[in-house]
Amino acid sequence: MSEKKIPLLNREISWLYFNDRVLQEAANPTVPLLERLRFLAIFSSNLDEFYRVRVSTLNRLVHQSEKFKNLLGYHPKKILNQIKRIVVKQEKRFNFLFNQQIVKQLGERKIFILNEQQLNVSRGEFVKQYFKEQILSTLVPIILTKDSHFPELKDRAEYFLIKLTKNGKKEQVKYAIMELPSNLKRFLVLPQTNNLQFVILVDDIIRYCLDEIFFTLQYDQIDAYSIQITRDAELDLQHDMSEKFIDVLSKSLQKRRKGKPMRLLYDSKLPADMLGYLVSKLELANESLIPGNRYHNFKDFISFPNIGGPELEYEKMPQLSVSGLDLNKSLFSQIALKDYIVHFPYQSFDYTVHLLREAAIDPKVKEIEITLYRLAENSNVINALINAAKNGKKVHCFLELKARFDEQNNIYWTNKLEEGGVLVDYGIWDYKVHSKICLISRLEKGKKVLYANLSTGNFNEKTAKIYCDHSLFTANQSINKELQRVFKGLHRKTFYKDYQHLIVSPLESRKKLFKLIDHEIDQAKKKKTAYIILKMNSLTDEHIISKLYDASNAGVKIQLIVRGMCSLLPGLKGYSENIKVISIIDRFLEHARVYIFCNKGVEKIYLSSADLMTRNLDHRLEVGFPIFDEEIKNQIRDIIDIQLRDNTKARHFNSLGNTPAVRPKAYNKFRAQYDIYRYLKENY
Repeated sequence: MSEKKIPLLNREISWLYFNDRVLQEAANPTVPLLERLRFLAIFSSNLDEFYRVRVSTLNRLVHQSEKFKNLLGYHPKKILNQIKRIVVKQEKRFNFLFNQQIVKQLGERKIFILNEQQLNVSRGEFVKQYFKEQILSTLVPIILTKDSHFPELKDRAEYFLIKLTKNGKKEQVKYAIMELPSNLKRFLVLPQTNNLQFVILVDDIIRYCLDEIFFTLQYDQIDAYSIQITRDAELDLQHDMSEKFIDVLSKSLQKRRKGKPMRLLYDSKLPADMLGYLVSKLELANESLIPGNRYHNFKDFISFPNIGGPELEYEKMPQLSVSGLDLNKSLFSQIALKDYIVHFPYQSFDYTVHLLREAAIDPKVKEIEITLYRLAENSNVINALINAAKNGKKVHCFLELKARFDEQNNIYWTNKLEEGGVLVDYGIWDYKVHSKICLISRLEKGKKVLYANLSTGNFNEKTAKIYCDHSLFTANQSINKELQRVFKGLHRKTFYKDYQHLIVSPLESRKKLFKLIDHEIDQAKKKKTAYIILKMNSLTDEHIISKLYDASNAGVKIQLIVRGMCSLLPGLKGYSENIKVISIIDRFLEHARVYIFCNKGVEKIYLSSADLMTRNLDHRLEVGFPIFDEEIKNQIRDIIDIQLRDNTKARHFNSLGNTPAVRPKAYNKFRAQYDIYRYLKENY
């Protein structure tokens, strides 16, 4: 592997380019109107998390940059300034798309999002009545004086900064701050008039009724502007070994709410004097100030009501069954004969739930072991595991409490499982258990037979309807005995190596991937056919990228499908002339990890829970698993080929790491997610 400094795109900048691809879908006139609105909501939600995690990390590094500058390879302060420039530009684009395109086009469809200045008398009375009955009692305005302590603003809560003016005199100006309620529906559908539909946000209902809140103070002008603080969400998990990890985590989650402010998102129409007042009170750095839309917590727009007809949303795609795998028969008896694979979200997650439910009541099943990372709000997986424990099965669940932003949810499920008699392990302190694996032990004719479900995505029935993942069901004892060894290591809080078939982090993934890439390099140097196809969410590990550059220089043809961050720069002379990278952003979230190697014409195909990031390779338990069944190999290969020919939703990375919006040809349009659905419907 080359030791010289290689060209890399900073991962934070690459992430912003990814979020820009989400914004491109919001701008795409061929996307149904409400789906465009939802892409804006996804963009906004993504950016919230980016500031809570990545920007907070950069801020911490600013004060240590001199100490670690050679290790980092970049200056955090410069990256923070670059982030602000990009985000401000994106927010302007966001505002234009929302106000000048989507709102106007909804109006053309006779759907109007009204603000407080657009209410007539009758609609105004309707809104005031709703305000008095549903909203007023939830509001707690705080008058701010020179001597009063400025209240601590909650992370991601939306507030109004309010200016109270009497007789236009500056000396009589007062400020107030008020948190907007988060426990109410964000949107109110108003009575229809002449086939016209009207919606108003709770924000604007409150603006309309400000005089109802402050009537006793007799101010003649009341102005309210929305603001939102995003705080550092990194957890401090320093611990005393005598403490239970779940207790340490609970304490740290309490502290997260008071993390250092990373971003002040404010209405771009906020007057300069009010902004200056806020900055002085919150002690914010310039790069933390982001002018934005009138509405914050825009993620709520994912639930914007459809009051205009089905054409405003994507057409329905009913989940498909899996050919040959009958839910009306024992799944164990069918999996014993051959491997099956389920492709989410095109095919149903019911197969996973049915397998667990069958295991829960099957007298031959003695033990269930499973790793869980993110779970649905009402989890059928959890219910099946508790049912199994109550039926006398030994159920051992490795529930990762450190799954970011699902920590509180996972603490709740831990308690539920333990109450139900399930043995729960919280994973390993310094490592995340990120694998998606389930192993079921069954006694057949006096012998223990192992059945497994290995997946690229979470055991989560909600996300399985919107995330593209692959889930393998197998009774292959060679794989399953190795899987048993993975679980044995988890029980003992240690890691094993020397697996023959599985690719397991943190001890072996890097070494095995290097070996697979080196094999292709050797073939290319011998002028033999050599290629690599990799699909993942993110590619940021410098050593993997360096190895791929070496493979490209040796003549290996490399095709990458990377949804999110990609620090590798394709098409660079002397580095990556044989590498092409695409990213697919469409109605479903591309989430699967697939590794394909030419292997002298007898392809090796692996599915995995791991992205090619340093954390996944070195600091997590991840499991990559081979596909042996020829029919399933053909399915995976066909699906990847369909994605590689996408010319409708695939963006091609340029040598700067950016992805201009795709412009499909007028003929031979290929749209991978729809083509995959048709492929599975017709063939499997």
